[in-house]
Amino acid sequence: MLVKIKRDWEIPESAATPEHLVFNRRKVLASMGLAGAVGVSGGLAVGTAEAAVTAQTGDAVVYPFPKNDGYNLDRPVSPESDVTTYNNFYEFGTSKNIHRAAQKLKLTPWTVAIDGLVEKPMTVDAQDILKSMPREQRLYRHRCVEAWAMALPWDGYPMAELIKFCKPLSSAKYVQMQTFQRPEEAPGQRVFWQPWPYTEGLTIAEAMNEMTFIATGAFGKALPPQMGAPLRLVTPWKYGFKSIKSIAKITFTTERPVGYWEKLQASEYGFWANVNPEVPHPRWSQASERMLGSDEQVPTRIYNGYGAQVSSLYSDMKGERLFL
Repeated sequence: MLVKIKRDWEIPESAATPEHLVFNRRKVLASMGLAGAVGVSGGLAVGTAEAAVTAQTGDAVVYPFPKNDGYNLDRPVSPESDVTTYNNFYEFGTSKNIHRAAQKLKLTPWTVAIDGLVEKPMTVDAQDILKSMPREQRLYRHRCVEAWAMALPWDGYPMAELIKFCKPLSSAKYVQMQTFQRPEEAPGQRVFWQPWPYTEGLTIAEAMNEMTFIATGAFGKALPPQMGAPLRLVTPWKYGFKSIKSIAKITFTTERPVGYWEKLQASEYGFWANVNPEVPHPRWSQASERMLGSDEQVPTRIYNGYGAQVSSLYSDMKGERLFL
C-alpha cells in the first residue's frame, strides 16, 4: 500500500485560489544617492511581456510545464498582474516599477558560462539546457527581505539537475552565480562603483536540496524579463535577494561567494539570508509580511515555512549569521 506523507505546507489543490482570481531597500540606496520612486503600475499588460519573450525565445519549449503536486501552497496565489509589475531588478533602476525598462533586455541568444571546479568548462545556450532538463511546475511562497511576500507557480527544473549537468568536481564547496553585464541595456549597471555583475551563491548542499529550483517561467508562461528571464534561481526559504535573476555564469569554487548586497551592506544582507521572524532586519521587523496585491499582514514563518526540508542544512553551523 502506498502511503503519502503530507508535507507541512501542503493544502488540497482544490483549496488553492485559481490563477485568474489570483518597507524596501530604498533607504540604503538613498544613503548612496540612488533613491528612486517606488510604485506599482498595471499599465503593462501581461500579454505584452509574454509576447516579447516569445518573440525572442521561440516556441521550442511549451508552457505550462506539468504540475508537481508535491509542491503546493498554504495561501492563495498572488495576482499575476501584481507579481509581474512589482519587481526588484536594480540593473534597470531602484524603483519597483521597472517592468517597462526591463523589456530592453535581449534574451536571445542567451548563453551560460560554466567554469571553475568542473570536469569540463563550457558555454551553453540556456534553451539547450532547458530542453535537457526534467521540466515541472511548482507552487512556492516568496519572501522579500523588505517584508512583502507573494505566492506563485514557477515553471522550471530542480537545480540539482543543473548541478549534475555541470559536472562539478568533488572539491567544489560552493556554486557562484552571476547575471549579465550589459550596461547598454541595463542603465543601473552604468553606476560604476556598484559591484556589478550581480552575484550570489549557495553551498553545494543548498544547491542540491530538493527545494532549490531554476525557474524559466511563471504562471504557465515563459518568464518576462523583469522576473529574471531566461533563467533565475528560486530558493523559497531564503530572502528574495538570494534568488539571482537572468543567470549568465555559474562557477564552482572552494571559496564562499560574496553577493552583491553583501558587498554593499554586509551588516544587513549576509550570505545565508534564511527567513526568520525572530531576527529583525536592522531597520525593520521581520515578524510579519504584507501579501502582494493586498494590505493583508500574515505572520512570517521560520525558513518561510520550509524548515522541515532545509533546516538540517544548518544543524552544525554554530556562530554563523544564518538569518541575515
